[in-house]
Amino acid sequence: MQEKVADLEKKMNEPDFWNNSQNAQKVIKESNRIKSQLEADAILLDIQEEQETYQLMLEEDFSESLLSEAVEVLERSIPKVNKAEVRFLLNGKTDSNSAILTIHPGAGGTESQDWAEMLFRMYKRWADKNEYKFEVIDIINGEEAGLKSVTVEIIGDYVYGYLKSEIGIHRLVRISPFNAQGKRQTSFASVFVYPMIDDDIEIEINQADLRIDTYRSSGKGGQGVNTTDSAVRITHIPTNIVVQCQNQRSQIKNREAAMQVLKARLYQYYEEEREKERAKVEGSKTDIGWGNQIRSYVFHPYQMVKDHRTNYETGNISMVMDGNLDEFMNAYLKFVAENN
Repeated sequence: MQEKVADLEKKMNEPDFWNNSQNAQKVIKESNRIKSQLEADAILLDIQEEQETYQLMLEEDFSESLLSEAVEVLERSIPKVNKAEVRFLLNGKTDSNSAILTIHPGAGGTESQDWAEMLFRMYKRWADKNEYKFEVIDIINGEEAGLKSVTVEIIGDYVYGYLKSEIGIHRLVRISPFNAQGKRQTSFASVFVYPMIDDDIEIEINQADLRIDTYRSSGKGGQGVNTTDSAVRITHIPTNIVVQCQNQRSQIKNREAAMQVLKARLYQYYEEEREKERAKVEGSKTDIGWGNQIRSYVFHPYQMVKDHRTNYETGNISMVMDGNLDEFMNAYLKFVAENN
């Protein structure tokens, strides 16, 4: 792999490298992917050599203090090993891609819409912590509070690989701020994630299969955003997939963004058809309610976040809602690897 990195760096140093910006970005992405894998290899090799050294020293001249030191060093290495292990697990066809994330509230009106907005903030903070670009493509606000739906692009290396762990129904239990009696309320929201597709992956879209509608944006915006018919809704008739974008001032830009989302969703659709997994994946999106949740967030009568697939849980709910999702994502990736 070192030779491959050297070849890529040679290309990056060529005078005409940026003449084709699309190809240049692909080369840089591939170089970063291989470097990341090499770094993971090096970390594991260093830890192995360090532990082997301690083992030899203990065999030659055992002491309790040296054993204690070896154990302490090993414990400090565990997070590094876990991080390297997870990177090796991100080996799916589109795991290294950016992602499109959508959130929809379940039944329950304002309560569920508020929960959808809380999840939106959680993923925004996760993206910020990882220095990923977070861009809203389409958003519809609730009448009283919360969100009726939201679609965002999260751009960065391995975003889809991590976020695919979030696909499914998320359940909230809390004392409702919208209930005058202060009763405990259960709410649901669905999260789905699609990999953003590079231009070199061909997705055939027949224009005759599309119904394109324009309408006036319903969201908050400045001059031109909600005063003209700039919002775009595209329906792919054969699959009945509907996407929309209303966040840009220009109808052209909204159409381009909507087509990007449609391309990602069609790619996912055709992949699921080919692999005969569509029923399994779509099943995680069907009923936004009881018995289908992948994760529960309990604010009352105790505090806990639990993933029902991996059984990983934590009592620090504020940390999770602040975007600290890595442990849940890592547990899911290991769970999938162990059960496939």
